[in-house]
Formats: sequence, C-alpha cells, structure tokens
Amino acid sequence: MTLLVTGGAGFIGSNFLYRTAEREPETRLVCVDKLTYAANPATLAPLIEQGLVRFYRTDVCDRGAVFSVFEETRPDAVVHFAAESHVDRSIADPSVFLKTNVTGTGVLLDACRAFGVVRFHQISTDEVYGDLPLTGGDPFTEASPLRPGSPYAASKAAADLLALSYAHTYGLPVTVSRCSNNYGRFQNPEKLIPRMIARALAGKTLPVYGTGKNVRDWLHVTDHCDAVRLILRRGVPGEIYNVGGGFEIDNLSLVKRLCRLLDAPETLIGFVPDRRGHDLRYAVDAKKLRSLGWEPGTDFETGLKETVLWYLNNRDWWAPLQERADQGSL
Repeated sequence: MTLLVTGGAGFIGSNFLYRTAEREPETRLVCVDKLTYAANPATLAPLIEQGLVRFYRTDVCDRGAVFSVFEETRPDAVVHFAAESHVDRSIADPSVFLKTNVTGTGVLLDACRAFGVVRFHQISTDEVYGDLPLTGGDPFTEASPLRPGSPYAASKAAADLLALSYAHTYGLPVTVSRCSNNYGRFQNPEKLIPRMIARALAGKTLPVYGTGKNVRDWLHVTDHCDAVRLILRRGVPGEIYNVGGGFEIDNLSLVKRLCRLLDAPETLIGFVPDRRGHDLRYAVDAKKLRSLGWEPGTDFETGLKETVLWYLNNRDWWAPLQERADQGSL
C-alpha cells in the first residue's frame, strides 16, 4: 500500500511516519509538507536518507502541485495532518487558517476523488466541540454538537464537515478522528509543554494564561499515531472517532510538574492576561475507538518524564526554533 501523509514534517505527522515505518515496513510512505515555521526539515532527514519516505515540498492549497504528486505516487490512502494549529495565531490572523485548513482539505479531497483513493483520513481536534465546565459535564462524544470557540477550531470543524460531505455526496471513503492535546518529541516550542521546558532551562518566566485553571486532556503522540493506524485498518468509512488520553490536568498544575521534573523554581511561573475566548476544559469519550481494540499505552507520568528527557537531550533540534516561538505567545 502507498500511504500519502500531509504535514509529515510537523509534530504529529512526523511521529506518525516514524511509527508507521517501524511497524509497517511494507507500506510505501509519501510525505507532502509546505515546510512552514511549524515544520523542521531535520526531523524527517533519517527517514528520507534511508529511502523510507518519499518527500515533496508542496502546499496542500496548490491544486496543480497536489494533483502532480498524486499522479506520480498514486496513493491508496491519505492521512491529512497538515494544518495551521496554533490558537493564538488564528486569533491574530484567521485568514491563513481558513485557507490552509479548509481550502487545502478541499484540494486533497478532490485529488482523492480524481485518483481513486480508497481511504481519506481527516485529522481533527477535540476543540471543534467547544468547551466543558471546569467541574461536571460529560466528556464529548462523536455525536456532540460542534461549538468551536476559536477561528482555529472553526476552521477544523469546517474541514471535518467538508470531508464528511464528500463521503455523503460522492461516496468517498472518509474517516475523521478528533484528538485531545498531544505531547511528545518533535513538538514545536510554541506549544505549552516544550515552551515551558525551553524557557525553564533558560531561567525565563513561565507565562501562564489567566489563573491557570483551564483543563486539558493529554494524549501521548505515539498513542495517537497507533489510533490513526488502527482507524485506517478497522474504521468504518463515514464515521468519526474520538481519541483521548484520559488524563485531565489544569495548566498551572502541569507547569508545576514540569518545574519539578526540571528542578526549576516555581517562582519562574508568571500569570499573563487570559487568551480571548479561552476554552475552559476539554474532555472526550473514546469508547467508540476502544471498541476497535485501541487503548492508550503510555501513562501521563511516564510520558511526561520521557518527553522532558527528550528535550534535554535534543537541544540541537529545538534551539533553532526557540527564538521564533518566543516571539509568539503560549
């Protein structure tokens, strides 16, 4: 099988390519990535040099270029990770998110129809559901209404609906997965965990929004990758699957855990004005995915320690990205 992965030089996409190359050596892997600020070309270098991944520097919004890649590689399936994903950046400039996340998805769906792709998998987020109260409130199921609270979340909800409309209208075999917050290696330092690690190591203030009481459910990136691989094999076309790590923690408590792991003083923590429209809490019910045979394999305490150790041992990977990330926000 030939599997085309968009956004494969980014955080989750690169982990997915490594995991698939390791577990499914018979699968031919193709990566399409625009190489924006959020991607690091060095991440995939070992896979490309070993001939395990065929790489194309291509914008998913460029219809001609995308169709050329499909013509050349003839993928059997597509996993669509490519997206603008930073909420603060979406608040500052929603237009970029609409173009990449909606228009880019539409281009890929058209290419899949034209070339007879047998599965298109849309990677989405739990943020499309909106938020829950800090206490109480059942986790979101796949049937929960969509109430996106940021331009980023709205663009992903639109992309989900567009993909599902192609399943309904054209019979394109589409599946969608909506994951909770991912963590692990290869994550850009603009995101919470790697940003706190990098700033703590430099003795800089650790900026926490508002009171730090906003709650997130954390999922190890490897567990997410295995969930997607399983959905490709056993998922039902036209269906949505939630992927949750099942570990909820508020942002302030998480930053304090990182301080302890890094032996950094909690006095580095500083509170900053809250994000506009900051969602209170995310939590998803992953029973539907579990019924396919998936279970998260990494507990949060172990995964967080491993992640901290990876960043400590791989400064050469994230240091070039750090200054750029510090120019943004949490």
